Amino acid sequence: MLKQHLQFKLSQKLSPQQIQLMKLIQLPTQAFEQRLKQELEENPALEGGKEESDSIDDDFADTYENDEQDSEVISAEDINIDDYLSDDEIPDYRTKANNYSADDEEKNVPYAAGTSFNQYLLNQLNTVYLNDQEWSIAEFLVGSVDESGYIRRPIADITDDLAFTQNIYTEEETIEKVLKLVQKLDPPGVAARSLEECLIIQLKRKEVTPSVELAITVLEKSFEQFTKKHYKKLIQKYNITEEQLRDAISEIEKLNPKPGGSYSGNNRMVEHVVPDFSIRIVDGELELTLNGRNAPELHVSREYNNMLKGYKDAKKKSKSQKDTVLFIKQKLDAAKWFIDAIRQRQQTLFITMNSIMHYQSEYFLTGDERNLRPMILKDIADEIEMDVSTVSRVANSKYVDTPYGTKLIKEFFSESMKNDQGEDVSTKEIKKILETVIGEESKKKPLTDDKLAAILKEKGYPIARRTVAKYREQLDIPVARLRKQI
Repeated sequence: MLKQHLQFKLSQKLSPQQIQLMKLIQLPTQAFEQRLKQELEENPALEGGKEESDSIDDDFADTYENDEQDSEVISAEDINIDDYLSDDEIPDYRTKANNYSADDEEKNVPYAAGTSFNQYLLNQLNTVYLNDQEWSIAEFLVGSVDESGYIRRPIADITDDLAFTQNIYTEEETIEKVLKLVQKLDPPGVAARSLEECLIIQLKRKEVTPSVELAITVLEKSFEQFTKKHYKKLIQKYNITEEQLRDAISEIEKLNPKPGGSYSGNNRMVEHVVPDFSIRIVDGELELTLNGRNAPELHVSREYNNMLKGYKDAKKKSKSQKDTVLFIKQKLDAAKWFIDAIRQRQQTLFITMNSIMHYQSEYFLTGDERNLRPMILKDIADEIEMDVSTVSRVANSKYVDTPYGTKLIKEFFSESMKNDQGEDVSTKEIKKILETVIGEESKKKPLTDDKLAAILKEKGYPIARRTVAKYREQLDIPVARLRKQI
């Protein structure tokens, strides 16, 4: 049975030019330079440097429009905004911590020289006597070491993999024996299967002292109590003094929980943040500048303009000439649009950051995070009369150089809450005070979330214990029990 029904759907569509402009606004300085370079390479009608050419005659525009009527006109259909904002369309640099695109020039991405971490381990194996089967097992184990220096897979799974992929049939005991040899390689703690094993391996390679022996015993027999900082139970269990336990813990704290990260030849990428803006205090006033690399000098090619003038002056216009002039016109239109888009980008960036700077002027003048006002994207969008999504594109991908360091702009945005005076205060202000209170607490008796909530209430910030817990977690501060020290 067929049914008829009406369905109303409201969808916003953007032209290809609008989409390109949004993408340009979103690009940080370094990625923008790459986009600019690409456009200069692909469009011969666009040139860098100061403009020397004359503008195209208005008369020619009319001539072209008349000739164009006989030519095929290609018009781009509008694109659905939902498709544009899909996950697949999110540039790689938006998913990286440093917010730079994946297509940055390789010369801007220095690498550490040397062999890979796994090759470094294999080279050490050459000094160990192993038969053919043991060598194959050891090579497989080294290949299973991750970038942190651990082997995360159970021995039983490795046994199966050796049988299926290497045609090596052996017992788990044999693999355990070879693993012990691999764990003797440098850096100390490599090829461990857990944090506990990693730390014990390192301790056993140190000079034997009472503190080291006690540290090994604690890790081997009371690892859970140690991680939960149940120090009183450990003192009672091993009949030791606080000082003896403190010395043992000191030995453990010197160890490396990620031995793979200490290898300098692991080819980790070194990336740099390029500020998009700069804020300086001049004679007590804030001064904002846009990174000059965001304001290139561009102009339309004089040679291409001359080509059009030559076509205009020609008495006879062949079809091939018309095809050529259509190509030239398209390139000139694209060049003019790109130049205009760059200007719009500069204006949008400056207006947005200028509004943020004045909104948070007290912070930028003092550097005190407690002076950050509650600010959401809509506050700035309303002030500069732009869309919230435009402000978001600037805030999420741009950095500003301030007298207090280089900051990601989105860090200046925060929700608000009421203090005991009924005034709006920034959640960042409360987090800063919370961080200060925890920093000044007695580490022998850290403050619980309930006590922290009570202290904040005394300071004029009546927030619930669960909110304190949420802010503490956002600051990467552990619970009171794990902050305890002897």
